[in-house]
Amino acid sequence: RWKGENVSTNEVQEVLNRCPGVEESNVYGVEVPGADGRAGMVALVVGENFDVVEFGHHVRTSLPVYARPVFLRVQPEMQTTGTFKHVKTELKAASFDPAKVDDALYFFENGERYTPLTPELYARITSRELKL
Repeated sequence: RWKGENVSTNEVQEVLNRCPGVEESNVYGVEVPGADGRAGMVALVVGENFDVVEFGHHVRTSLPVYARPVFLRVQPEMQTTGTFKHVKTELKAASFDPAKVDDALYFFENGERYTPLTPELYARITSRELKL
């Protein structure tokens, strides 16, 4: 649930998987201090032709505002269970904290483009200086 709307992670995943360069996606919700519900976050495995600017355009044109992933994590491979389901527990625990994540992290700034998520930007988000 985000911005008062129920969001289907599977439906968002299907849309994101259609973006050029996206090989696999795993969509989940993360808690943000002071925000109601959970912000959408996506972990991606991407190919060489992945372009984060194009991905942002795809997100803006293909998903309603409340279903757009606020945070993006690009990782080399997707963790799965023995039955090939995506593992979300560890992703949710690390959340969007650059101190806990070695992969590239991005923030959907102003709902327009994915910007690298720096420790400074993380501090602004978690201190509620930057509203989501």
